[in-house]
Amino acid sequence: MQCVVFDMDGVLFDSEALVLQCWEQTAKLHGIPEIQEICHRCLGSNADMARQMFLEKYGADFPYDTYKAEMSAKYWENVEAGRLELKSGVREMLTALRAHGWKTGIASSTRAVIVRKEMQHFGLEQMFDQIIGGDMVQHSKPNPEIYQTACRELGVLPAEAYAVEDSYNGIRSAAAAGMQAIMIPDLLPPTPEMEQLAAKIFPSMGEFQQFLFG
Repeated sequence: MQCVVFDMDGVLFDSEALVLQCWEQTAKLHGIPEIQEICHRCLGSNADMARQMFLEKYGADFPYDTYKAEMSAKYWENVEAGRLELKSGVREMLTALRAHGWKTGIASSTRAVIVRKEMQHFGLEQMFDQIIGGDMVQHSKPNPEIYQTACRELGVLPAEAYAVEDSYNGIRSAAAAGMQAIMIPDLLPPTPEMEQLAAKIFPSMGEFQQFLFG
Protein backbone atom coordinates (compact mmCIF):
# COMPACT_ATOMS: atom_id res chain seq x y z
CA MET A 1 0.00 0.00 0.00
CA GLN A 2 1.25 3.44 -0.92
CA CYS A 3 -1.73 5.72 -0.38
CA VAL A 4 -3.22 7.39 2.70
CA VAL A 5 -6.49 9.33 2.76
CA PHE A 6 -7.07 11.50 5.81
CA ASP A 7 -10.16 12.84 7.46
CA MET A 8 -9.49 16.47 8.44
CA ASP A 9 -11.31 17.54 11.61
CA GLY A 10 -9.92 15.77 14.65
CA VAL A 11 -7.25 14.00 12.58
CA LEU A 12 -5.17 16.74 10.96
CA PHE A 13 -6.43 19.66 13.03
CA ASP A 14 -7.60 19.92 16.63
CA SER A 15 -10.77 21.45 15.21
CA GLU A 16 -13.43 19.21 16.71
CA ALA A 17 -12.46 20.27 20.22
CA LEU A 18 -12.57 23.92 19.12
CA VAL A 19 -15.98 23.49 17.45
CA LEU A 20 -17.31 21.85 20.62
CA GLN A 21 -15.97 24.74 22.70
CA CYS A 22 -17.70 27.27 20.41
CA TRP A 23 -20.96 25.32 20.50
CA GLU A 24 -20.77 25.18 24.31
CA GLN A 25 -20.35 28.97 24.43
CA THR A 26 -23.31 29.43 22.08
CA ALA A 27 -25.41 26.94 24.06
CA LYS A 28 -24.67 28.73 27.33
CA LEU A 29 -25.83 32.05 25.87
CA HIS A 30 -29.11 30.59 24.59
CA GLY A 31 -29.85 27.89 27.15
CA ILE A 32 -29.44 24.94 24.78
CA PRO A 33 -29.25 21.70 26.82
CA GLU A 34 -27.10 18.62 26.20
CA ILE A 35 -24.94 20.28 23.54
CA GLN A 36 -21.96 17.99 24.07
CA GLU A 37 -24.06 14.89 23.45
CA ILE A 38 -25.44 16.14 20.11
CA CYS A 39 -22.03 17.42 19.00
CA HIS A 40 -20.52 14.00 19.67
CA ARG A 41 -23.31 12.36 17.65
CA CYS A 42 -22.60 14.70 14.74
CA LEU A 43 -18.89 13.87 14.54
CA GLY A 44 -18.01 12.84 10.99
CA SER A 45 -21.31 14.08 9.53
CA ASN A 46 -21.67 16.68 6.80
CA ALA A 47 -23.53 19.97 7.26
CA ASP A 48 -26.91 18.67 6.07
CA MET A 49 -26.83 15.61 8.29
CA ALA A 50 -25.70 17.64 11.32
CA ARG A 51 -28.55 20.09 10.76
CA GLN A 52 -31.03 17.22 10.55
CA MET A 53 -29.72 15.68 13.77
CA PHE A 54 -30.01 18.99 15.65
CA LEU A 55 -33.60 19.44 14.45
CA GLU A 56 -34.50 15.88 15.42
CA LYS A 57 -33.16 16.51 18.93
CA TYR A 58 -34.43 20.05 19.58
CA GLY A 59 -37.52 20.21 17.35
CA ALA A 60 -38.36 21.49 13.88
CA ASP A 61 -38.66 25.10 15.10
CA PHE A 62 -35.13 25.13 16.58
CA PRO A 63 -33.27 28.10 14.97
CA TYR A 64 -30.31 25.94 13.97
CA ASP A 65 -29.06 28.13 11.14
CA THR A 66 -28.91 31.18 13.41
CA TYR A 67 -27.04 29.36 16.17
CA LYS A 68 -24.74 27.60 13.68
CA ALA A 69 -23.79 30.97 12.17
CA GLU A 70 -23.06 32.32 15.65
CA MET A 71 -20.94 29.27 16.48
CA SER A 72 -19.08 29.53 13.15
CA ALA A 73 -18.27 33.18 13.76
CA LYS A 74 -16.73 32.24 17.12
CA TYR A 75 -14.81 29.41 15.46
CA TRP A 76 -13.25 31.60 12.76
CA GLU A 77 -12.38 34.27 15.33
CA ASN A 78 -10.40 31.58 17.13
CA VAL A 79 -8.76 30.40 13.89
CA GLU A 80 -7.68 33.93 12.99
CA ALA A 81 -6.36 34.36 16.54
CA GLY A 82 -4.13 31.31 16.05
CA ARG A 83 -6.06 28.99 18.37
CA LEU A 84 -6.56 26.22 15.81
CA GLU A 85 -3.63 23.84 16.06
CA LEU A 86 -2.28 20.98 13.99
CA LYS A 87 -2.58 17.62 15.68
CA SER A 88 0.71 16.30 16.96
CA GLY A 89 2.82 14.53 14.34
CA VAL A 90 0.77 15.60 11.31
CA ARG A 91 3.40 17.69 9.55
CA GLU A 92 6.03 15.00 10.13
CA MET A 93 3.72 12.30 8.75
CA LEU A 94 2.88 14.28 5.62
CA THR A 95 6.56 15.02 5.03
CA ALA A 96 7.40 11.31 5.39
CA LEU A 97 4.64 10.27 2.99
CA ARG A 98 5.91 12.74 0.40
CA ALA A 99 9.51 11.60 0.91
CA HIS A 100 8.46 7.98 0.26
CA GLY A 101 6.41 8.89 -2.82
CA TRP A 102 3.04 7.92 -1.37
CA LYS A 103 -0.22 9.36 -2.70
CA THR A 104 -2.19 11.43 -0.21
CA GLY A 105 -5.75 12.69 -0.06
CA ILE A 106 -8.37 14.24 2.19
CA ALA A 107 -11.93 12.95 2.56
CA SER A 108 -13.67 15.42 4.86
CA SER A 109 -17.34 15.96 5.61
CA THR A 110 -16.52 19.69 5.73
CA ARG A 111 -17.21 21.68 2.56
CA ALA A 112 -14.28 21.66 0.13
CA VAL A 113 -13.83 25.46 0.19
CA ILE A 114 -13.41 25.35 3.98
CA VAL A 115 -11.02 22.40 3.76
CA ARG A 116 -8.83 24.32 1.31
CA LYS A 117 -9.03 27.47 3.43
CA GLU A 118 -7.78 25.61 6.50
CA MET A 119 -5.09 23.81 4.47
CA GLN A 120 -3.84 27.15 3.16
CA HIS A 121 -3.88 28.56 6.69
CA PHE A 122 -1.25 25.98 7.65
CA GLY A 123 0.54 25.86 4.30
CA LEU A 124 -0.42 22.22 3.74
CA GLU A 125 -2.51 22.28 0.56
CA GLN A 126 0.43 21.20 -1.63
CA MET A 127 0.89 18.10 0.55
CA PHE A 128 -2.27 16.47 -0.84
CA ASP A 129 -2.92 15.02 -4.29
CA GLN A 130 -6.71 15.16 -3.94
CA ILE A 131 -9.13 16.96 -1.62
CA ILE A 132 -12.72 15.70 -1.43
CA GLY A 133 -15.16 17.77 0.62
CA GLY A 134 -18.54 16.78 1.95
CA ASP A 135 -20.30 18.95 -0.62
CA MET A 136 -18.68 17.00 -3.48
CA VAL A 137 -20.63 13.80 -2.76
CA GLN A 138 -24.31 13.02 -2.33
CA HIS A 139 -24.14 10.93 0.83
CA SER A 140 -22.51 11.78 4.16
CA LYS A 141 -20.35 9.46 6.21
CA PRO A 142 -21.03 6.71 7.35
CA ASN A 143 -21.94 6.08 3.71
CA PRO A 144 -18.75 4.99 1.88
CA GLU A 145 -19.23 7.34 -1.09
CA ILE A 146 -16.69 9.97 -0.02
CA TYR A 147 -13.90 7.41 0.39
CA GLN A 148 -14.85 5.63 -2.83
CA THR A 149 -14.65 9.00 -4.59
CA ALA A 150 -11.27 9.81 -3.04
CA CYS A 151 -9.81 6.48 -4.15
CA ARG A 152 -11.18 6.89 -7.66
CA GLU A 153 -9.70 10.39 -7.98
CA LEU A 154 -6.37 9.15 -6.62
CA GLY A 155 -6.35 6.20 -9.02
CA VAL A 156 -6.09 3.52 -6.34
CA LEU A 157 -8.23 0.60 -5.28
CA PRO A 158 -9.82 1.04 -1.83
CA ALA A 159 -8.19 -2.19 -0.61
CA GLU A 160 -4.80 -0.67 -1.45
CA ALA A 161 -5.21 2.47 0.66
CA TYR A 162 -5.33 3.49 4.30
CA ALA A 163 -8.01 5.83 5.64
CA VAL A 164 -7.18 7.73 8.84
CA GLU A 165 -10.17 8.64 11.00
CA ASP A 166 -11.10 9.66 14.52
CA SER A 167 -14.91 9.45 14.39
CA TYR A 168 -17.19 6.43 14.48
CA ASN A 169 -19.00 7.52 11.31
CA GLY A 170 -15.66 7.99 9.57
CA ILE A 171 -14.42 4.51 10.46
CA ARG A 172 -17.74 3.05 9.32
CA SER A 173 -17.44 4.92 6.02
CA ALA A 174 -13.86 3.85 5.34
CA ALA A 175 -14.48 0.22 6.27
CA ALA A 176 -17.60 0.08 4.09
CA ALA A 177 -15.54 1.43 1.19
CA GLY A 178 -13.18 -1.51 1.59
CA MET A 179 -10.20 0.51 2.82
CA GLN A 180 -7.78 -0.26 5.63
CA ALA A 181 -9.34 1.95 8.30
CA ILE A 182 -6.92 3.44 10.83
CA MET A 183 -8.43 4.99 13.96
CA ILE A 184 -6.57 7.66 15.90
CA PRO A 185 -9.11 8.61 18.59
CA ASP A 186 -9.79 12.27 19.38
CA LEU A 187 -12.93 13.20 21.35
CA LEU A 188 -14.40 9.69 21.48
CA PRO A 189 -12.71 6.47 22.65
CA PRO A 190 -12.67 3.26 20.60
CA THR A 191 -15.67 0.98 21.08
CA PRO A 192 -15.93 -2.77 20.41
CA GLU A 193 -17.49 -1.89 17.04
CA MET A 194 -14.52 0.33 16.16
CA GLU A 195 -12.07 -2.37 17.24
CA GLN A 196 -13.80 -4.74 14.84
CA LEU A 197 -14.01 -2.33 11.88
CA ALA A 198 -10.59 -0.68 12.14
CA ALA A 199 -7.53 -2.45 10.78
CA LYS A 200 -5.43 -0.72 13.45
CA ILE A 201 -5.98 1.74 16.30
CA PHE A 202 -3.10 4.04 17.21
CA PRO A 203 -2.93 6.57 20.07
CA SER A 204 -1.14 9.13 17.89
CA MET A 205 -0.16 10.02 14.34
CA GLY A 206 3.47 9.44 15.29
CA GLU A 207 2.75 5.80 16.12
CA PHE A 208 1.02 5.32 12.76
CA GLN A 209 4.06 6.82 11.04
CA GLN A 210 6.29 4.43 13.00
CA PHE A 211 4.08 1.54 11.85
CA LEU A 212 4.44 2.57 8.19
CA PHE A 213 8.09 3.54 8.01
CA GLY A 214 9.79 2.27 11.16
